[in-house]
Amino acid sequence: MPEGLSPTEVGKELADHKEHVATHHDEDGHSRTLTILEAILLAVVAVLAAWSGYASAKWGTDASLKLAKASATRTVANRVDLEGFETKNFDALTFNAWFDAYAARDPQAMVVAERRFRPQFDVAFKAWLATDPFTNPSAPKGPTYMPQYVQPEQKLSTALDTKADAYYLEGQQAGANSDNYVRTTVYLASVLFLVGISGHFAVRTARIGLVAIGGVILTFSIILLIVAPKPPV
Repeated sequence: MPEGLSPTEVGKELADHKEHVATHHDEDGHSRTLTILEAILLAVVAVLAAWSGYASAKWGTDASLKLAKASATRTVANRVDLEGFETKNFDALTFNAWFDAYAARDPQAMVVAERRFRPQFDVAFKAWLATDPFTNPSAPKGPTYMPQYVQPEQKLSTALDTKADAYYLEGQQAGANSDNYVRTTVYLASVLFLVGISGHFAVRTARIGLVAIGGVILTFSIILLIVAPKPPV
């Protein structure tokens, strides 16, 4: 990911600009003032470009970490959800074995089947029997439909999914922050270009115009950097 302008490159541009101005322009008072102003703009661009590149890199790293956490958390959530599905499937199988024994009027087989119930399922099973399901038409369809039937895996999976969504949104925002800093760096690069070529114009009005445009863009860039979210620690 682009990290901004290199301070070394800006320093080189500053040195080249100074040399060019000294070679091609008479150093009267106005020219010296303009040259100093151009040098100040280039120096400010160097500092801001370094900061913008640093902030962009930090936000880019943060985005990668958050998106990686989102992916890892989602994987755990899927695994926990699968474990919950397998648990519910086991409960259904043991209940079906009990029901088959009940339909066959085999009390001994019913007892054996009940011994295979998980403790958590056994609570829901007993609560379901208390509703008199064989004569009560409004009774729940089975133990898994009872409020006593709780699957910790489902709750954990839902919580992990929510956490993964939060990580993903944070990663998206961090990526957007990084892109915004890169955009500001592009503005600073345009300032570097305008001020850099201004010294190549012998006409003072042209130099002043380019420096003025660069100053406006630089001011806009400074405002963007002020309002932009600061990079994570």
